[in-house]
Amino acid sequence: MMTIESLKDAGANVEEGLSRCLGKEDFYLKMVRMGLSSQNFGLLEESLKEKDYGRAFELCHSLKGVVGNLSLTPLYDLICALTEKLRSGGGEDCVEIFGRITEMQKRYLSL
Repeated sequence: MMTIESLKDAGANVEEGLSRCLGKEDFYLKMVRMGLSSQNFGLLEESLKEKDYGRAFELCHSLKGVVGNLSLTPLYDLICALTEKLRSGGGEDCVEIFGRITEMQKRYLSL
């Protein structure tokens, strides 16, 4: 079960995330679960497979905002890296970065 402590242990800046949720732990945890379950992760994967880097950029940039607001720092850093790669035109290594994003997403969801 995901807890504030497990998120801290996984590298999230929980204090910052909680401050955005008025200090309400239950609300913050609900938002984290919702953010990590966003359909944009799946749509981003599809866009990368189709090499539609423009659409992938938009989806990735959206996820960057969500994950950043939740202060899931390790995941945020990976999404930032992919966003910048896509901003500069994409490329084959985008799939590798996305794989690391997916692993981190699953890690958080398994807490």
